[in-house]
Amino acid sequence: MENSSGYYSVLDVTPSSDAWIPDYLPVASKLVAKHGGKYLARTASHEQVEGDTGAVGLRVIIEWPSKAAALAFMTDEEYVPHLEARTAGSASNHYLIEAKDQFA
Repeated sequence: MENSSGYYSVLDVTPSSDAWIPDYLPVASKLVAKHGGKYLARTASHEQVEGDTGAVGLRVIIEWPSKAAALAFMTDEEYVPHLEARTAGSASNHYLIEAKDQFA
C-alpha cells in the first residue's frame, strides 16, 4: 500500500550533447506541474562533500505528491520522447525516494 507522505525524484544528469535540452526543458516543466510535481532544485551549482568523487553536470530534485504521480510523469506519452532524448544525450541516474524516515 502506498504511503501518502510523498516522494522525491533525485537525478544526476551529465549531458554528452546539449541538442536535446532546449526542447526538453519547457515540456518537462509543464508535465512535472501537470502531475503535481514541483522542482526544488534544478542546477549545475552543487558540491560533493562526501564519498568517491564523480563529475556530474546537473542535480535535479523534484517533489511529488505520490509515487503514482511520479510514475505517471515518467510514462506520460508527451514526455516519453523527451525522456528518450535525455537518456540518449546524457549519462543520467534517477532515484525515486519515499519521503519518510523508516529509522525514526
